[in-house]
Amino acid sequence: MRAVLMTAVGGPEVLKIAELPEPEITGEHDVRVRLRAAGINPVDYKLRSGGTIGGSLPAVLGWDGAGVVEGVGTGVSRVREGDEVYFCDGGFGPTPGTYQEVKVVDERYLARKPERLSFAEAAAAPLVTITAWEALRERARVSDGQSVLVQAGAGGVGHMSVQIARLAGARVATTVTAGQKTDLASSLGAQLCIDYTREDVGERLRAWTGVDGADVVHDTVGGKTFTSCFSLVRPYGDLVSNVESPWEDEAINLMHERNLRVSFTWMPAPSVFGWPQHRERQRAILEQAAAHFAAGDLRVVVGATFPLDRAADAHRAVEAGKVMGKTVLTIP
Repeated sequence: MRAVLMTAVGGPEVLKIAELPEPEITGEHDVRVRLRAAGINPVDYKLRSGGTIGGSLPAVLGWDGAGVVEGVGTGVSRVREGDEVYFCDGGFGPTPGTYQEVKVVDERYLARKPERLSFAEAAAAPLVTITAWEALRERARVSDGQSVLVQAGAGGVGHMSVQIARLAGARVATTVTAGQKTDLASSLGAQLCIDYTREDVGERLRAWTGVDGADVVHDTVGGKTFTSCFSLVRPYGDLVSNVESPWEDEAINLMHERNLRVSFTWMPAPSVFGWPQHRERQRAILEQAAAHFAAGDLRVVVGATFPLDRAADAHRAVEAGKVMGKTVLTIP
């Protein structure tokens, strides 16, 4: 089978197409999936440029996948041959990811692909959907009538976060740049789009909420954006982040002064650290989200597609930050 191997730590050029033996079913709950598409996420290029977990090389990257079941272990009961599925599995080094034609996945971590979604859309959905769902539904517990600010609402996680907040009945604001990204965020349900390159985010947000900040702020950017969020959350509000965050004494003091509840989510943790019960919970999130995809009140935006053998070009596109929504590798 064809696969994309990360051959060393470095730039996109370390991703090489190669022929590998097809993985075999070895466990009674194993499911063999013929992949039709693989999603690309920022965590992929961070692992490529910074090193895989455990340092294992060569490695097959890719967390998101969608495809067709073509074989099952003797104990499998949740799916059968011919079923279309989507999932998150592997991609961090020791466990091969989805940049390949065939993958074996434990049945507990597979969800049925929503019929409304193409394979490319389904492969784009799992990591960002789970991340946004965990952040807003499980951590911040967003509810009807609350105000939510999503940082970078036209990005991979951000565009799902805007929709999931809206589905909870919240009023949604987001930071974007003018033009296509504003149009996208508005079409997904954002009522206030703030051009952070030209406008004062805090001033626009406070005028919109009528109070000193939003009830909930979801940081999908990290770095200095995370600490800038402290002043954007109303006192006794919630800040949730799913990305790396710097800690500075002055910023921490402001967080304390405003009595903020700060939560962190790192969606890959159950896979990386081996927490099967939480991986099953994440699969259940995909099952719940599938109903919303099927109803059309959730959609995933695929901004660019590349064939499997152009994975290096796909990484360049994602790192450049110019793709709206998600980037996907297609596997015919």
